Amino acid sequence: MTVLVETRVVSKAYGAFLALDQVSVAVREGELVSIVGPNGAGKTTLVNLLTGLMRPTSGEVLFMGMNIAGIGPVALADRGVARAFQLIEIFPKLTVAETIAAAVVSRQKKRWRLFSRLAADAEVNARVAAVAELFGLRHRLDILAAALSQGEKKLLDVASAFALDPLVILLDEPTSGVSTADKHAIMKTLIAAAKQAAVKGIVLVEHDMDLVASYSHRVIALSEGKVIADLPPNRFFTDPHLIEVVIGKRGGH
Repeated sequence: MTVLVETRVVSKAYGAFLALDQVSVAVREGELVSIVGPNGAGKTTLVNLLTGLMRPTSGEVLFMGMNIAGIGPVALADRGVARAFQLIEIFPKLTVAETIAAAVVSRQKKRWRLFSRLAADAEVNARVAAVAELFGLRHRLDILAAALSQGEKKLLDVASAFALDPLVILLDEPTSGVSTADKHAIMKTLIAAAKQAAVKGIVLVEHDMDLVASYSHRVIALSEGKVIADLPPNRFFTDPHLIEVVIGKRGGH
């Protein structure tokens, strides 16, 4: 299988503190890979490296074999990697349509210089409607994003990342703050949307082990900045030591 995004022997130091220590991970075509670990394990640092927000102190970060270390999320989205940010918290006064359109325009701005204004608007509107349809938000386009239910807000966050037309999408706890019943509905929706949108790989940072067990192809566990496991879920969840390291420190939740 084609390797989409990877780190090779990556370390990241903040002064004397080593947040990541020689971490090598890879996400291949067709995979949903979950990154798990107790608080302070290095998960956020790893995702920030994978999304070009920061450079490693040493090692390589690659997308489709190209160096993406520190290029930033905008340049990375142009290459084909998108990260779901909580745009609703940043732009609460925008409607659902405007929130998705902001991502669509940022992704395709270069191409639209060739269009007339009217054709560009029609193109944006068509893409917004298509993305909203994937996430069951077509009937909510004129609603203020802030007025959505918590579950719909999460779907809109992910939809905005999908509007960037990525090959790989990184999701940081996409179901946090929603009910257990809604969590599975959201995961099923975004996985179905990924298939329809030809997304090749998903990286999921998640605390909810039920979701990790249900949807992952592989589970990468971090502890104290090191990879302590890279296993399919059936092997990961039958290892009592791994469960203790990853979940035990969080009070079993």
